[in-house]
Formats: sequence, C-alpha cells, structure tokens
Amino acid sequence: MADTLVAILGELVGASGRGPIEADRLDTVLRRHPKDGRGFHSKKEILRAFRETSSLWPIDEDTFAERLRTCPTRSQSGILPVTVLTKPFPCPGRCVFCPDDVRMPKSYLSDEPGCQRALAHDFDPYRQTWSRLAAYHEMGHRTDKVELIVLGGTWSSYPQRYQRWFVARCFEALNDFGDARDLRGPAREAAPEDAPWDRVAAAHRANESAGTRCVGLSLETRPDHVSAAEVLRLRRLGVTKVQLGLQSLSDEVLAANRRGHDVACSRRAMTRLRRAGFKLHVHWMPNLVGADPESDRRDFARLFEDPALCPDELKIYPCSLLETAELMQVHARGEWAPYGHEELVALLVDCLPRVPAWCRVTRVIRDIPSPDIVVGNRQTNLREVVEARIRESGGRLEEIRSREVRGERIPAATLGFSERVYPSQVGEECFLEMSTPDGRIAAFLRLTLPEPAATGDAPEELAGAALLREVHVYGPAASLGERSDGTVQHAGLGAELVQRAARRSRAAGFDSLAVISAVGTRGWYRRLGFRDGVDYQHLPLS
Repeated sequence: MADTLVAILGELVGASGRGPIEADRLDTVLRRHPKDGRGFHSKKEILRAFRETSSLWPIDEDTFAERLRTCPTRSQSGILPVTVLTKPFPCPGRCVFCPDDVRMPKSYLSDEPGCQRALAHDFDPYRQTWSRLAAYHEMGHRTDKVELIVLGGTWSSYPQRYQRWFVARCFEALNDFGDARDLRGPAREAAPEDAPWDRVAAAHRANESAGTRCVGLSLETRPDHVSAAEVLRLRRLGVTKVQLGLQSLSDEVLAANRRGHDVACSRRAMTRLRRAGFKLHVHWMPNLVGADPESDRRDFARLFEDPALCPDELKIYPCSLLETAELMQVHARGEWAPYGHEELVALLVDCLPRVPAWCRVTRVIRDIPSPDIVVGNRQTNLREVVEARIRESGGRLEEIRSREVRGERIPAATLGFSERVYPSQVGEECFLEMSTPDGRIAAFLRLTLPEPAATGDAPEELAGAALLREVHVYGPAASLGERSDGTVQHAGLGAELVQRAARRSRAAGFDSLAVISAVGTRGWYRRLGFRDGVDYQHLPLS
C-alpha cells in the first residue's frame, strides 16, 4: 500500500493553510486513494507512513501532525492530559450514591473508558502512563508537556509507600518516554509497590529536563483527609492541583447521603489547601438524597458566596442511580428519585451563568456508560443542550472554558490585560488575564495575597510570601524550547503575567513571591528569576 499512502501524503503535505485539514477535504483525498481498493486509510496509518518517509517531504513531523491531528481538542488547552487510575483499595467513605465495583477503586466502573485502560494494564502506573502517551503520539499530538491526572477514589487513604511508588513510576514513564525509540515500552516492574522518598526526588530531578515533562499533577481526595501533614506530603510528591469531593454544602444532605463529613470540614480543607498554594478543583452533586431543585440552586450559590470555598475549577455530577450503589435501596423505598430531564436542564441553565469568570467548569456530567445507569440522566451532550438554552434565552457564560481561545491563533498585540479581585478565607485573590477585545481568554494567572492572620498551619516555607497558584497560556500544545510562531503560547504572555503578579505583590507589601511550580516547569521559573526552596520556588521582591 506504499503507493496509495505516498499519494495521500503528497496531497496532504501540499495542502495550503495552517492547522488541521478540514474533515470534508481529508475525506475527498482518502476516497481518491482507497485502501486495497475498498476501505480507507486511518489517520494513524497516514502519520506512521509520514514518519517512515519523512526525508521525502519539505515539512517536519510536527507541522504535518498538526494538519492531520486526531482529537485536536485534547491539546487545545495548551497541555496534554494523561489520566491514570490507582488500584482498587478500601475507601473510608460510605456514600449511598457511590457504585461498588470490586474490580475498581471506589466510585469507578469497569466499563468507563479510563477504567478499561487501567484494567488492561493491571493498574500499573508506568504502563498506564506509557500507553496513553504512545496513543497520543500515534494520533499526532506532541507529548512534551503533560498534565498527569491521578484518579481512583480517596488518594489519601492509600498506604504512603504505595503513593510514593505510584508517583515515582508515573514520572519514570514520562522520563523514559521522552527519550524512547521503541514505543512499546518495557514490561511491568517485578517489584513491591514501595518506593523511598529518594526515588521520588530522583524521578522529579530527571523530569526537569526530560523530553516529556509533567507541567501539572492532580490527585483527588476527601475533605476529611486534608490534614496539615497531608498537605506537606502532597507538595513533596509534586502535586499542584487537588480534586476535592465536596458534593453538597448542606449538613443535612451530607448526613442523608452518609458522606462522612460536614460542611465545616470542607471549608477547613479548602482553606488549608489554598493557603499552601494548591489549585482547587471541586466536585458538586445536585439531586442527592434530601435535595430538591430549589435547595440545589441555593447550594450552588454558596460555592461562590462563601469566601472559604470559591473553587478554581468545578465538576458538576448530577446524581444517577447505579445498580451496585446503596442508593438502590433508598430509591426502592421511595425516598429518592432522579430529576426529570427538563427539571435538570432548568437547574443547570440557572446555575452555569452564575459561575464567575475566574472559575472553569470542566464537566457537567460524569462519563458513565448508559447501560450502567438504572435511572437518571443518560444524555451525553447535556452540557451542549444547557449552553444552547442559555444562549437562546439571552444569557451569557463567563466561566473560563466557555471563553478559551483554544486552537485559534491570536496575535498577541490584540490582547488586553484585566484583573479580577475577590475575597477568600486566606486573603485577597487576584485573577490576572490576557484576553481578546470580545472577552476570549488567552492566558491567566492566579495570585493569592494572604492576610497575616490567615497563616494558620500553612507551610513554614511560605511565611510572608504572596502565592502564585497557577499560570496558564492557551493555544495548541507547543513544543518545549520552540520559538515564536504567532501562537499565544509563544508570545511571552506567561512571563508578562508573572511580572505583573510580582509588581502586584510588591505593592501589597510582600517581600517575596512563592510559586507552587510543577516539576516540569521549574526550569522556566528559574529563568524568570525564581530560586529553589524546599517544596516551592521563590522570587525575591525587595
């Protein structure tokens, strides 16, 4: 099939313009050069053929891959997400809504896409990470900047030796993949699930200059497991973002669902994590036992009215009935029923426009296969339906995801700067953003200016420092060290925002600016003048 593949490559390489080739145009090319005279070549086959014949073409692999890229939205936020799951392990929670699949960590189902990948690799962290990177590579994505997302119930309940081993193995996979030629990867490590801190630190150091770097590490846990010691442990592992299952802000609803903690615990956990500089990603569940649409509306408002909460990111998971959940018995007794479709849509139409411009709504439903849902929402495009209703009624969304420039190439000169300030339990929160004249966001930075009285049990290293909690520049994921090509990722927006944050912090009376940097971004911050501390990096402001 070499002749047909070369013919396809010739047409695609010669295509004018930048960015992914339109689907209709690609379809026309593939129909002109059928596979075996019948079917059609896949994008993976075409990309593989390009790699094997790269010397024949006047463009490089990255440029061609961008034209052919499969699932381009995966990297349009600027980084590539790699999700891995921890092994099944007893969860301290007894929530009535959680499914109980013995093959999976608590709350996960074996036929969810990410869970199937984890099961196929026997939950081995190295193989999960490696295989996901290899799949992205086959789809034409750059794999040099990765956000590592670790899921699997309550991370903090796992043995600490397992936590160290899991993170070390994920980083070792990133390090090895960046230098790999054989994308099959090595066999599973025949060793106990244990690793000393020295091994974690060594994997971190290697990743600072690896070909595939971790620019963000996210873990999920429960509010009642966020102690001062746990916060320090998370930071030492290299964590930059914590996903926290609040679920509800009503003590009565939490008790009715046997959540195992109260709202005060959630507020305390959020404050403790914010004071340590973490990005805060919250889960909220409408339609729990004891709730109704009106109480959910009031509950949702508390997320952003309570200074102890104010999450940076939000997942909305409407409660659904799953066969292995204790909720089955509650439903059978007539004590709970799912909202009707229109009832749920109306609730979300009211809630989403209330999300402030500094918060990102990452999900509106959970990716649960329809056959697993006994009763509840099965509409996979619920978010699209809700957003269309909002637009039809003349409403507008301000949250970050609805304003991202994504893959569009925006001239940096057209961008304007703005600052949004809001209070938190820790102090003043400053959301600095660079956006287009019509409000589409190209880059942002989260800065916390702590009040002296809010130090509490904050890490000693952060005493007297302003906190840089996140810097994000949108646009297609760009290669490490690549120079400016007109995309917002190469316009120096991140550095400009850091400079503005430093000036803002100095004006507020702080002597230093501390950043909760990811392992793979340490070098970038050093180039901006930050010095290495124990678990953070610091920029002197005097």
